[in-house]
Amino acid sequence: MITTINPYNGKQLQQYKQLTKKEIKVKLKTAQKSFEDWKETSFEHRAKRMRNVGELLRKNKESYAKLITQEMGKPISQSRSELEKCADLCDHFAAKAPEYLAKEYIQTEHFKSYVSYEPLGVVLAVMPWNFPFWQVFRFIVPALMSGNVGILKHASNVMGCAELIESIFLEAGFPLGGLQNLIIGTDEVKAIIKNKAVKAVTLTGSKPAGAAVAAMASKQIKKAVLELGGNNALVVFHDADIEDAVKKCVAARFHNTGQSCIAGKRLLLQESIAEKFLEKFTEEVKALVSGDPKHEDTYIGVMAREDLAVELEGLMNASIDKGAALHYGGARDKTYFAPTILTDVTTDMPVFKEETFGPLIAVTTFKTEKEAINLVNNSKFGLGASLFSADLKKMEELAAQIKDGAVFINHKVASHPALPFGGTGISGYGRELSYHGIREFVNIKTVVIA
Repeated sequence: MITTINPYNGKQLQQYKQLTKKEIKVKLKTAQKSFEDWKETSFEHRAKRMRNVGELLRKNKESYAKLITQEMGKPISQSRSELEKCADLCDHFAAKAPEYLAKEYIQTEHFKSYVSYEPLGVVLAVMPWNFPFWQVFRFIVPALMSGNVGILKHASNVMGCAELIESIFLEAGFPLGGLQNLIIGTDEVKAIIKNKAVKAVTLTGSKPAGAAVAAMASKQIKKAVLELGGNNALVVFHDADIEDAVKKCVAARFHNTGQSCIAGKRLLLQESIAEKFLEKFTEEVKALVSGDPKHEDTYIGVMAREDLAVELEGLMNASIDKGAALHYGGARDKTYFAPTILTDVTTDMPVFKEETFGPLIAVTTFKTEKEAINLVNNSKFGLGASLFSADLKKMEELAAQIKDGAVFINHKVASHPALPFGGTGISGYGRELSYHGIREFVNIKTVVIA
């Protein structure tokens, strides 16, 4: 049995019976059968149903948001925002998929040459709990619009969301087998990847999980896309708009109680403005309201599980033991971890090197632009970075020196339907969203007429 528990009060929410091996095989056969029909449908047919999904998300936003908040502790206002973003994603790909997947004609010596983009089949998604709707939608919306179908292995602590997502797509008019949630544990994933019906896999999660899934897929010669977290840097230069940068850096770090792969986890401050910036940043952090995630004014809720809070506490304490200063916060009570600022952080400390998945930020100072870029790139991760400065030309030049998958200037790193999303290093490979993302799971076919 899989049991979901409210992380705020520890109360049991629901129990789900895991699928048997026989039931899993039936679902995979259903997916394959669904694909054979779905791949023949028109973009207009798919788009109508995808817009229906967006309408259901908006219509039922309150009840859906309540479930997100109950299962993983996201403050209710942020749960609503997640659903709104999913609805916008549906509208985007409903409108743009025909353009993103249009035949590309290429001039050659032949009578006609073109590239077509055709669906692969059944795609398995292994998804995390921190954005229980958005992570799934980021995969399934472009997958369905390209003619693929999906099967979902969601995180066990948000199984209610997973079941709800499947029901939404059915209600919107997608076929049985278009998206199926599998109530399974991680032990079943290997066999599913080996199943001949599954043509590709996408995973968002930890490095160990990604490495395991990629190895399984590779052994079967099946494509994988991995998004494996980040250790994003927020770099504030001497000429930045301090007030604006403070607000954006606070949001970058503490949204979703800091449980985001693209959260700004390392705050790099140029020495000449470090004291002033830190003073204003601390004031903003102190003003964040902690409390019951169901309350409208709550910004900092609880972490999704107590073991995650314990892990973050361990990284904090190990860094303090190495010389970091506890500037603010640092307290933990079960799943609650207070917004925390560590200063005097050096590159050998765990909070600089590791992904701190929670409401803790590590502050390091620098003197020169070169030193700042070296600090940004001094990471095994490579998901994104933010640069704050009035000198936009210089920031574009520096952006070219950063190895990450995204650089945002005077803004926090964020995903956008029209822009590719993904990383380098142990942040994974492949891209989601935009025409880059929708083309990850298609057959890029060359057709030549002599």
